[in-house]
Amino acid sequence: MSILRIRKYPDPVLRKKALPVKAVTEIERRLIEDMIETMKLSDGVGLAATQAGVPKRIIVFNPSCDEWRADALINPVISKKRGSEKKEEGCLSLPGINGLVRRSTHILVEGLDIKGRPVCFEAKDLLARIFQHEIDHLDGILFIDRINPMKRLMAKRKLKKELK
Repeated sequence: MSILRIRKYPDPVLRKKALPVKAVTEIERRLIEDMIETMKLSDGVGLAATQAGVPKRIIVFNPSCDEWRADALINPVISKKRGSEKKEEGCLSLPGINGLVRRSTHILVEGLDIKGRPVCFEAKDLLARIFQHEIDHLDGILFIDRINPMKRLMAKRKLKKELK
C-alpha cells in the first residue's frame, strides 16, 4: 500500500468531474486500498479519488474512524433523499476551513463494491453527510460552494493567504 498525496485547494483537479469506472480491476482495488490507508492516516471519515488526483468515481468512507470498518463505493449515485439539516463540515482538501452545509439527513445510495457487485446503502445522519460530501467531490463541487456566500469569501481569502 502507498500513501496518496491529497490535493489541496485551489488545485484544478478538485474541480474536474470524475469518470465512471467501466470495470473493477486490480488497479481499482489497489487504488481503494491506498485511499483507505491515506484517509486513515489523515484522520478523515471519507475520501474521493479526485482528492488524490485520480479522475475515477470512487469514494472510501469510515464514519466510525474504526480501523476495520472502512469501505468503498464505486460509481455512487444517490437515488433517494429526505430530510434536511445544516451541520458543520470540513475537508482534507481544505485544511483549517469549516462551514455550515445543508444536506439531506437520509439517503439511499447505490453503486458497486470492491468486487464490482451492485450494492445499496441506506444512510442517515453522519454517513449520509459523508456520502453527499464525497459524491460532490466526484462532481467537482467543494463544500465551500455550498456555504453562506460571505463565509465562502472569507474561507477563500484565508486559503489564498496560507498559499503565500
